[in-house]
Amino acid sequence: MVKPRTFLAILLSLSVLLSYSEGKAIQPQQSDDLAAITQTLELYFYGSSHSDAETLAQAFHPDALLYLEKADTPVWQISSEEYLSWHKDENKGRDNGRIGRVLQIDVEGNLATAKAEILIPHKQLRYVDSFLLKKVAGKWQIISKSAAGTDSNANGQRILFILSSAHFHGDSNLPTGVSFSEIVNAYDEFIKAGYSVDFVSPDGGALPLAYINTSEPIHKKYLYDADFMYAIGNTLTPADVEPAEYRAVHYVGGTNAMYGVADNAEIQRISMEIYEQHNGIISAVCHGTAGIAHLRLQNGEYLVKGKRISGYPDEYENPDRPYFKEFPFHITKTIEARGGNFLYSPRGQEHVEVDGRVVTGQNYQSSAGVAKAMIAILQQ
Repeated sequence: MVKPRTFLAILLSLSVLLSYSEGKAIQPQQSDDLAAITQTLELYFYGSSHSDAETLAQAFHPDALLYLEKADTPVWQISSEEYLSWHKDENKGRDNGRIGRVLQIDVEGNLATAKAEILIPHKQLRYVDSFLLKKVAGKWQIISKSAAGTDSNANGQRILFILSSAHFHGDSNLPTGVSFSEIVNAYDEFIKAGYSVDFVSPDGGALPLAYINTSEPIHKKYLYDADFMYAIGNTLTPADVEPAEYRAVHYVGGTNAMYGVADNAEIQRISMEIYEQHNGIISAVCHGTAGIAHLRLQNGEYLVKGKRISGYPDEYENPDRPYFKEFPFHITKTIEARGGNFLYSPRGQEHVEVDGRVVTGQNYQSSAGVAKAMIAILQQ
């Protein structure tokens, strides 16, 4: 008999997978308007962090209004002209430590709302900026802005989660997806420790999700977190990623991790550049370990050679099931063939391996442990 909570998880997983496979994603796909609005916000981020009034002027409509606050004035209205005057030429180009990133964009015709996070790590502050934008003469510009600030432990350092875009096993019609547990268990640890997380997938845009259970508090926490789900629905493409901005990569599992990631040359380049050129960490969990199986060092050797590696073992797969017959390769066999020492524990037990700057875990129960091990290395 299927337990009610398990049955709910199965139903939710199937409903999410079906909605994505039919092109009815929960969050909007990237579009020309989204890209143009993002570019406008990037002008704002750069201009405000480098005291560059000319760049800021490109982001704001000349008649834009800002609603800020100061002592004894909870609603302080200023013009964009006055705001631009605050950015002095003598400070132009000097980085003031502000770090901005888009949290959400919603487009309705020629109007859009946007939400952005502004971190100021050296002051331990986090602002959330809210924007109203309008498309005028084919150009998206900010016509209104407000902000709210709070204390924060955010350190401005970023982790890149790598996820598969595959909706089906191989060429079959068997649905698959990214393990929601493996995303949120690790994500939660990084956020609590002050790190920011970005998501990249081979195709970008919305992800197929699996194994969602709203009876699990951490699932519920993030399933109803609009900023988080926007990021999951609008993942970066490899072309969007600048490796120098990241301290680590984390390959997330779910059986769809077997497809489209391990053999993606751009994702391989990003991971190895972070690892070799920026002293970063490469990590993986469960079927996500498939993603590191083909990675090579600059000397041509496989990354896993001579290292202790964990992941979901071939022994725990069901070779008679149709899904397994679609796998392009087997994780244990491939890691061992490339000189890795593949280690794992009994089913359902947490198992994390740390070998230098390579951190791997056996299953979704290991996701938080992998993140904690990475954080320990990053904080050394």
